[in-house]
Amino acid sequence: MLPTPKRFKIVAGSAEGDTLLNSFDNALLEAGIGNVNLVRISSILPPQAEYAPDMVIPPGSLVPTAYGYVISEKPGEKIAACVGIGFSSDTFGVIMEYAGKGSKEDAEAKIKAMLESAFAARNMPLVDVKLASTEHVVQKTGCAFAAVALWY
Repeated sequence: MLPTPKRFKIVAGSAEGDTLLNSFDNALLEAGIGNVNLVRISSILPPQAEYAPDMVIPPGSLVPTAYGYVISEKPGEKIAACVGIGFSSDTFGVIMEYAGKGSKEDAEAKIKAMLESAFAARNMPLVDVKLASTEHVVQKTGCAFAAVALWY
């Protein structure tokens, strides 16, 4: 059995790169989680997980992460990524991710709507929301990335 993470941080970053993969890597570095290995997870924040914005994760660690990203090679295109966590009063949280063309305000509005829908589907009250978002105007090859990284 895998242990359940006890802490989390929410991050976002955007960057250019020489290649698609370099732009993604640079966005991760900008977000502060570029030196770890992301293990993509679905979207449930464990009960009692504590927000730790300054959490340091050892380089090379396997990090459970819910994330969204978009990469574009179209100069002048505006791209955005947002991740949001919806919190209940006494149980688990729900994480939603979005990335695509448009502004960070558009991405944030989509995340808020997704969280409201997710909590309604679970018949749970949504008592708080935490967001991280970024937008980027592509010069050559750009990436916008947003994530919730969980740790032990």
